[in-house]
Amino acid sequence: MLRAHLYDILARKQLSALFQPIVHMQTGEIIAYEGLIRGPSDSPLHSPINLFAAARANGLTVQVEHLCRKVVLERFAELKLPGQLFLNVSPDSLLQRDARHGETLEVIHQIGINPDRVIIELTENQPTYDYKLMREAVLHYRQMGFRIAIDDLGEGFSSLRLWSELRPEFVKIDMHFIQGINHDPVKLQFVRSIQEIAEKSNTRVIAEGIETQAELLVLRDVGVALGQGYHLGRPHPLPARAAPAEVVKSLARNGVAVYPQRLSDKHAATIHKLLHPVQAVSSGTSNNDVYEIFQRQPKLQILPVVDDGQPQGLISRFDMIEHFARPYERELYGKKSCTQFMDRNPLIADRNTSLQQLSYRMAEADAHHLFNGFIITEQGRYLGMGTGHDLMREITQMQIHAARYANPLTQLPGNVPINEHIDRLLESGARFWVCYFDLDHFKPFNDVYGYRRGDDVIQLTGDILSSCVDPDRDFVGHIGGDDFMVLFQSEDWEQRCQRVLAEFSRNVPDFYSTEDRARGGYLSEDRQGKKVFYSLMSLSIGAIRVEPHLYHSHHQIAMAAAESKKQAKKIHGNSLFLDRRQPGKG
Repeated sequence: MLRAHLYDILARKQLSALFQPIVHMQTGEIIAYEGLIRGPSDSPLHSPINLFAAARANGLTVQVEHLCRKVVLERFAELKLPGQLFLNVSPDSLLQRDARHGETLEVIHQIGINPDRVIIELTENQPTYDYKLMREAVLHYRQMGFRIAIDDLGEGFSSLRLWSELRPEFVKIDMHFIQGINHDPVKLQFVRSIQEIAEKSNTRVIAEGIETQAELLVLRDVGVALGQGYHLGRPHPLPARAAPAEVVKSLARNGVAVYPQRLSDKHAATIHKLLHPVQAVSSGTSNNDVYEIFQRQPKLQILPVVDDGQPQGLISRFDMIEHFARPYERELYGKKSCTQFMDRNPLIADRNTSLQQLSYRMAEADAHHLFNGFIITEQGRYLGMGTGHDLMREITQMQIHAARYANPLTQLPGNVPINEHIDRLLESGARFWVCYFDLDHFKPFNDVYGYRRGDDVIQLTGDILSSCVDPDRDFVGHIGGDDFMVLFQSEDWEQRCQRVLAEFSRNVPDFYSTEDRARGGYLSEDRQGKKVFYSLMSLSIGAIRVEPHLYHSHHQIAMAAAESKKQAKKIHGNSLFLDRRQPGKG
């Protein structure tokens, strides 16, 4: 049934062409169109997926593809569309030895299009193994004047290998890695890596499936050359010759996109990195032999006891020497099993246990485990040892590193991402506003109400800031303690700050007792030990405006914002102070 329908479509040329624009990510100009195909509108083969599946099933792939190319090329010429045409070709069609490779060129010459305006886009629907033949076929097309693109990078079976083998002029990144890139740091890293490879291999990247302005601006900032997707233009029989005005306007606007931040994954690092191979003894080893091992290895503190790969316990150097130092102990126990002085309940953990999980176990366990260390296993079999000292060092390093990148209390970006974003803004030559937020009377509140409630206020402040900014244009960071920074690109930054102050003023009384709320404050001792009345907490904002080329580093900006914040704190209650001075001018 479908076979007959296919033959009918081929005989009557019942295919129609659609064109989707490909846009230059810096200028917003349409520089090319991808030619797409549809079957008869009233047919089960209207969808290209169904059409090509039926063609493959009936051995008609080459014939259907040739007709598709002819229809797309003729319609492209008929519409007199500007720029280049991306023409879909499957690798298996390209590799058909009996296919007439000159047929596409014949059509192009007949309709009067120069081959250098046509890009052969290899669309992969099954594995490609004959790379030698692929290289020959691509060389053949290049010699005719065509250029090459690879479709759906990251999605196909062998697209990275194809890139390496064919050295195409264009690669298209699969839409999976594009959609939601403004919220997903892993997708961002993938695209950055592809872009880096592309720059080194003289390839232009096309991002497919762009559906929002936020995705568009992140991709532009990463350096992706070209974009395609519904936000830029849908496939259409009569496509637009210019991108939507809002797209052109947003691409032309100075400023930078807000990159998604990677939160620290406390469970990512495992204890395998702490593994020390330590030769174990069996439970049949005598105490005398264990003592001799400790004597020969002065730095050895702990000796594991293992039978047939199964951990039995740990022997501490200190315990062993202490026992043998007592009168008659060595004579009594020297020839007996080393299990006599063994800790039979050591801390044992699989190599895939996270550092965080083990630190919790260590904290809950008896203190001697911190000195003895822990046995590391793989599926229950002994691998080696880890020390409490190494575990504590790694956990501390993780916490220091995490705090620099994301504040553990609010999970907002920390100092490193704040500085990186400032540097990107400075480099872009954009105008932006830096607002330094600081809580007034926070320390005495902590002293009276406790650190737990103080943490709640800090979290509230972070939530209010996040809710009052434009997440695609404004960057919220947590410097530490009760200090926050917002880097505004929104022109209405001042109204947003006023909204923050109003929200903070409305919510902060909830953290005080009924009595303190009623009298508008509370008594607490100052640093000299004197009783002082403190009013309810308020929020001070020091703001500076950054014009292009006025500041040259995040260090300068941090100093200017801190000075502005000091001025804001001199104003009683919730306040916003904008420092109108320019750097270097009094």
